[in-house]
Amino acid sequence: MSDHVTVRPMVPADADAVLAIFQAGIDSGDASFESAAPGWAAFDAARLPDHRFVAVDAAGTVLGWIAAARTSARPVYAGVVEHGVYVHPSGAGRGVGRALLAALIASTEAAGIWTIQAGVFPENTASLALHERAGFRVVGVRERMGRHGDRWRDVLLLERRSTLV
Repeated sequence: MSDHVTVRPMVPADADAVLAIFQAGIDSGDASFESAAPGWAAFDAARLPDHRFVAVDAAGTVLGWIAAARTSARPVYAGVVEHGVYVHPSGAGRGVGRALLAALIASTEAAGIWTIQAGVFPENTASLALHERAGFRVVGVRERMGRHGDRWRDVLLLERRSTLV
């Protein structure tokens, strides 16, 4: 398998791969409070069309995805989004997450978005390291944010503030 990774806009034809990668992340236990990936219609409706990308290998296989959603409909928060980034296990260590975050940062800054947020379980050390390398910082701990199965989970609130917008 080639280590060459290309990032391109997500299209509806990517739905099956994107949702399968989402489910794999959910199944890992440290990526989401969700218990199952949504259907494509719900996924599509909840995310901004101009800020969703997939990373593919030389054969065109989707290795990961990233997408952003508004944090609020209030105009004062027009420049703030929250994102999710998921990498298939076969994409781990190949720069997939880094490439996806770079694409999201470029697209959001070009659109005048000044803050990208993420909520990450403290146990998800790979995601925390990825985000730190991309300029995110932990701005708070949301203690016992929600129940995940039979236990309460904390969520670290991360943000990246644009230096351009």
